[in-house]
Formats: sequence, C-alpha cells, structure tokens
Amino acid sequence: MPVLWLILIIIAITTVGFLLGCSRAQRSVNGNVRALHSLPSYYGINVGIWTAIPAFVILGLWLLIQPVLIESHIQQSVQSIATGKDVTFGLIMSDIRRVADGLELAITEGGMTLDEIQSNDLDIDTLLQTLNSLGVILGTNVSNSVLKSAQEYQKLSAGGNILMSITVLATMITGLGLALVKTNKNFRARISVEYGILAILFFAASIAIMTTIGILFSLAVNTLEFFKLYSAIDFFFGLEWAPSFSGRGGSSSLGVIPLLWGTLYISVIALLVAVPIGIYAAIYLSEYATPKVRAFTKPLLEILAGIPTIVYGLFALLTVGPMLVKVFGNNTVGWMDGGTAVITAGFVMGIMLIPFVSSLSDDIINAVPQTLRDGSYGLGATQSETIQQIVLPAALPGIVGAILLAASRAVGETMIVVLGAGAAARLSLNPFEAMTAVTAKIVSQLTGDSDFASPEVLVAFALGTTLFFLTLGLNVLALYVVRKYREQYE
Repeated sequence: MPVLWLILIIIAITTVGFLLGCSRAQRSVNGNVRALHSLPSYYGINVGIWTAIPAFVILGLWLLIQPVLIESHIQQSVQSIATGKDVTFGLIMSDIRRVADGLELAITEGGMTLDEIQSNDLDIDTLLQTLNSLGVILGTNVSNSVLKSAQEYQKLSAGGNILMSITVLATMITGLGLALVKTNKNFRARISVEYGILAILFFAASIAIMTTIGILFSLAVNTLEFFKLYSAIDFFFGLEWAPSFSGRGGSSSLGVIPLLWGTLYISVIALLVAVPIGIYAAIYLSEYATPKVRAFTKPLLEILAGIPTIVYGLFALLTVGPMLVKVFGNNTVGWMDGGTAVITAGFVMGIMLIPFVSSLSDDIINAVPQTLRDGSYGLGATQSETIQQIVLPAALPGIVGAILLAASRAVGETMIVVLGAGAAARLSLNPFEAMTAVTAKIVSQLTGDSDFASPEVLVAFALGTTLFFLTLGLNVLALYVVRKYREQYE
C-alpha cells in the first residue's frame, strides 16, 4: 500500500475515532455532559491521540529502518558483482536501486505482474522494452547480476511495505479499541490529553537535538574512515592542499590549514564590512530614526537576509570582482590580477551579513531600559554622549554575541566563496589573491562519481567535522558572552 494512502487512512480512522470517543462519553452519562469528568471533546481527542500517534511513530521508524536493512541484505550479492571489477559498492547499489525503481514502475504502470517481475526468467531485453514504452530509459549496460539483485531488492521492498501496512493498521485499530474501552464518565480524559500533548511537544523540541546528533554521527563515521586511510597529524597540521585522485598519478597532500586560513581570512574581511555598517545602522534605527522611517527602513534592510546566496555569488563574480579590478588592477595600482579574490568574497559576504548584525543589535539596543537614557539626560548628557557612555556599554555583550553569530554564518558560507574567492588553497596575507575555503572544497571533493572509499572523497567529511566544531565553538562562545556579561534590568 502506498505511504500516502496509509497516511490518509490513518487520518480518516483518527477522525472516526474522535467522533466515536465523543459520542461514547456522552452515552455513558445518558447525554448529561455535566456528569463527565472532562468535556466530550477531550474524550474524542484522547481516542484520536491513541489511534494516530502510535501508528505514525511505527510508520516513521519503519520508513527509516527498512531501506537500511534491505541494503544490508543485498550487500552480499553486491560483493559478488564487484569482485574483479573496477567499480564501487556505491555505484552498484545506485544501479540496483535505479533498476528496482524501474521494476516497481513496470508493476504499477506497465501492466507487468509481481510474479513476472520476481521471476528468475525475466531478461533484460523484456525489462528495457517495457520501461522504454513507459518513457523510462535505463540504458543497455544493465547486467544480469544487477537485474537479479534489483529483483531481490524489489521483492524485499514489496514484502516490507505489505508488512508495514499490516503492522500500522493493526497498531491503529488496537489503539482505537483500547482508547474506546477506557472512555467512560470516570476517565480523566483531560489529564490524559494534556500528558499526550506534553509528550508531543517534548518530541518536537527534541527533533533539533536528535538532528544534531544524527549529523554529528554521520560525519564522525566517515571521518574515522578517513583517518584510517590518512594521517590525522598530516591533516590537521599540513600546510599543503593537493588532492590527487585515483588514476591521475601522484600522492595526495590533504592539509587543512590553507583551507582554514582562507575561511578565516574571508570571514574577517566580511566582518570588517558588516560590523561597522550593521552597528551604525542599528544605532540609527533604534536611537535616531522616527517611527515612520524605522517602520520603512528596517524591513527594507532585512530584505538582504532573504536574498539567496547564489545571487550574492553572481553579484561578486559579475559586478564586484570587475569593479575591484578596475580600481586595484594592473591599469591602476597593479595589486589585483583577477576578479576572484579574498577581498571580493569578503566584501560581498559582509553585505550579506549586515542584516544579521543590524537586526540583532537593534533588538539588543532597544532592550536597554529607557530609564537609563532619561537618567543620563537628567545629568546633562547629550544624545550622542548617552549612546556612547550608557546605551552601547549596556548593550555591548549582546552586540558581541550578534557579531559572533554572524561570524559563524560567514564561516559556513559556500556559494559566495566558490564564485567570488576562487579555488586556490594557499597561505597568503594578500587580500587581492584568489583563495578558497573549507566549504568550497567540501563541494568540489564530493562532486562527481568518485570512489567513496578513497581518502580524497572521505576528506570532505573530515572537513565537515572540522567546520562543525568551528561554528559550534563560535556559537558556544556567543552564548557564553551574552549570558555572562548581560545586564539584568527590572
């Protein structure tokens, strides 16, 4: 049964359960609602929760676990296919999944039966002819071994889906029955519903934590695989980045320091652009602008935060880079040879970060109590003196936190670096030279059909782990500064 149909069935039976719960509660007191412990709607909601939530939990877990178990089972046949061939498990599994999807399509739209698909007599020509008639092109390089593995994959998937449907429906009916049995005038439905809602809210709050743990786990597994093939000391302390993929000759030098240097250098230039402009804009909006000007200017400024980063990258490549070449190029002072440089990416990234700094700083400055300003004015200070000596010192911890959060945003930027800074990994103090960052190299290392068992590809996960802890450290530092030095006002 398709997952969408299963979800619709759950929703429909949950709705029926809600109505049955309400009516059963009212029948238990012969229509005298005042005799119930809770309102009738609570009884209906309780039945709905016990009907839908366990079913959705099992459905979600099944959809996550089933593909992993099936692919683990197929690994043995993949091993036999890959023996003696210059192919990788990942590419073979991709072919198997592709053919299995074609087999599923042949069942649903091509008129072929499940027995025909799972028959050992099915040949490649019949499959290709059927799928070509449906407009699906698999290519002629599908081997018999891949076809047999795809048949097994499709068979296990079909069986798993049937078992999933039965399990979800049985769980749903069981929950519905148990909830209806409990529904009577003495059942504390409101308390049960509140505990159920609390559990749902707790789960929703835990999603971010579980997602972070999942991301870290996936990075850690591949990072450990990389360090089994390449020295961690050479990675963290190497001064050269020169990956050499299999078949191109040479050995790889995978030192992360040039990439970290480019990342930090571009981020520093971006902050030098964003911090002064952002803070000055925040001071103007919070202290000098009239309500009408503020209502118009702040949303207009925050539009910058909604522009896609690829647009900023194109702006750096097509506008800012050539403009800087005209100013600092060989025809003038001779400092800049091309449009892709650290200063290009840093300047455009700084423009992107302005709304992050200004919006957060504006909120922090507005949080400073007006009584502090009035006291300063009462002592004879001017508005500028009040801002310098009272408002900014009081808001400084929050502003520093905003700057650190903007720095973590700059460290993780990709498209502006790719299009504006270039691809050269080097250690240099010249901001007019092309450099690259960690994020750009993660993209380049994972682009193409390279072998995921090679250190040149696995290094992308080590770079991701390094970047993860770098941004995590900046975020933790920002929270520490804000919490330790913020002023408490009543």
